[in-house]
Amino acid sequence: MNQTFKNLDKTKQKRILNAAMKEFAENGYEQASTNKIIQNAGIGKGTLFHYFNNKKDLYEYLVDYALNITNTEYLQHIDIDESDFIERLKQIARIKAEFHDNNPDVRNFIGTVVLNDDVALPDDLETRLSNFQKTGHALLYEKIDKSLFRDDIDVEKAFQIIRWAIEGYQNELLQQFQGEKIAHIDLQPYWDEFYEYLDVLNTTFYKEDQT
Repeated sequence: MNQTFKNLDKTKQKRILNAAMKEFAENGYEQASTNKIIQNAGIGKGTLFHYFNNKKDLYEYLVDYALNITNTEYLQHIDIDESDFIERLKQIARIKAEFHDNNPDVRNFIGTVVLNDDVALPDDLETRLSNFQKTGHALLYEKIDKSLFRDDIDVEKAFQIIRWAIEGYQNELLQQFQGEKIAHIDLQPYWDEFYEYLDVLNTTFYKEDQT
């Protein structure tokens, strides 16, 4: 990573990073234009490659940056002391929505990185990306209070059904969005649908006094 870029004023850094993430998210790695990044960032021609060796170097820097921001401003805000599985899902949805609103370029870019594997990353970044996904999974399922489930059902099986339902829904969306530009997708209908599914799961599996 280029130390010259790190020494820039933070405001200028963010302007360049946001312009670059937006371009990659909207057009993919191959079609992304460094000239457009330069234009949208408001920097001189050739300046970008004073900070980064080439387009690939810039892209890898963005992956590292986006993972750091997502970890500190999203994953670290999830409270796993909330032991009600459905309430934790709602909490995660709210935190994710706020993160997306505050960091739209990061959201769109990291979503594109996860959904598309057409860019080979260095081993350390591939490992970080994999660990990022594993951490998100753990924050979703660890320390859940299964006593909230109805007494007349097999709690373990019910818990697995909920997990399969949520993961199936997520996988369906991933397949649906495969190859698409995340920046062009209106996510609000999917948030609304997600809450509707959670209400159905609550009614189906939880004790009545938990509704």
